[in-house]
Amino acid sequence: MKQELYKKAIAVLDANFQDGGFTIPSAGLYPFQWKWDSGFIAIGFAHYDVEKAKTEMRTLLDSQWGNGFIPHIVFHTDNDSYFPGADFHQSELHPLSSKKYRSTGMTQPPVSGFVLQEMHRIAEDKNDMLNFIKEEIDKVFDNHVYFYENRDPKDEGLVYIYHNWESGTDNSPVWDDIWDTMNPPEYNFVRKDTTHVDASQRPSKREYDHYLYIIDIAKQNNYDDGKIAELSPFLVQDPLFNAMLIKSNQALIELYELIGGNEDKIKTLLQWQAKSIASFNEKLFDVELGAYVHYDLRNEKAIRHITSSSFSPLFANIPSPERAKVLVNTMMDKFGGDDRYLCASFDPTNDRFNPRKYWRGPVWINMNWMLFLGLKNYDFSNVAEQMKKDSIELIERYGFYEYFDCRKDTGNEKPTGYGGNNFSWSAALYIDMVNTD
Repeated sequence: MKQELYKKAIAVLDANFQDGGFTIPSAGLYPFQWKWDSGFIAIGFAHYDVEKAKTEMRTLLDSQWGNGFIPHIVFHTDNDSYFPGADFHQSELHPLSSKKYRSTGMTQPPVSGFVLQEMHRIAEDKNDMLNFIKEEIDKVFDNHVYFYENRDPKDEGLVYIYHNWESGTDNSPVWDDIWDTMNPPEYNFVRKDTTHVDASQRPSKREYDHYLYIIDIAKQNNYDDGKIAELSPFLVQDPLFNAMLIKSNQALIELYELIGGNEDKIKTLLQWQAKSIASFNEKLFDVELGAYVHYDLRNEKAIRHITSSSFSPLFANIPSPERAKVLVNTMMDKFGGDDRYLCASFDPTNDRFNPRKYWRGPVWINMNWMLFLGLKNYDFSNVAEQMKKDSIELIERYGFYEYFDCRKDTGNEKPTGYGGNNFSWSAALYIDMVNTD
């Protein structure tokens, strides 16, 4: 069974790899290149096709803007099966946007640094991979410079996101608190996602009104970060996003040390790390909840909900051993249990929890992969093994879906996977997990 599934995972990735040197997340539903998807996909490719892994990252990093920004979607092709597309986003409004690729004017969690390190870890030919990293690493460093110089208005070492899509956790119940502060106009548009997936599993039409309104504000200001920080109704310090930045900072430090001769960059990265980790622990940890939370910069208040993002700092070695223990206790108390797979994307004990709807409760393999490695970091071996076992079991039962119901007994509903099928990062990270002890 496992050997057949491994072959199927490879087949999924190979089928989704496109002639332009990038991999789509899922046929039909997601026809372009997504930033953090590409990173996870490259990790899977590194196990069996190093050239595809390198091509995936090379193509993504080639889309970088002149200011170091890397967009969350790169529109390599003309395809009208996805909304909102290149014509809506108008990345060309920014004077430093890529002249080679059309894209969005927003980004996604900065995974590229730790992805390069994972590729080096996996590669059999370390010298070959290190030569590739030497070619590309400065682009990732420049991306981090962009974040610290343009997305940290208070010089705290914590960067903001200006759109829920930048978080990667698109319609999390966390954002409901922000939607309550907004009243965007009604937009007239044709949804394309619901032609591929049951509408009950996707964000609502009214949620999309909020999404499009935030993009319109950014476009009216030519995607200028200073203006966005001043005017966007959505301005959030996200624990997942900042944990990925911190994790990638550390990866860059270690890779630059391997390469040698980059003392100034290493010094800068160490300074960022010290400030970021201190601020992260001081500002984003909620003692009463026993978890890290999001912070709403626009309204200057914490958004006090527990999500799978709340535990992502384990992956980046951010909490102390004592705080890590508190985090794991919170995870197992709220998200664990014999009747559930680890780890739901939103607190199953909360009234907003929905186990079938995108980021409002289902299990996501990319989050489980990060939590599995984070738990291993802190020697929570039993919980780490449970995270890995649950992830593999979901894939074995239902296939390489985008997300999964965390309930083991769904009552009268037939259990299944949700969202896109033959989903690239589910296949890629399955490959990595079965190769990781």
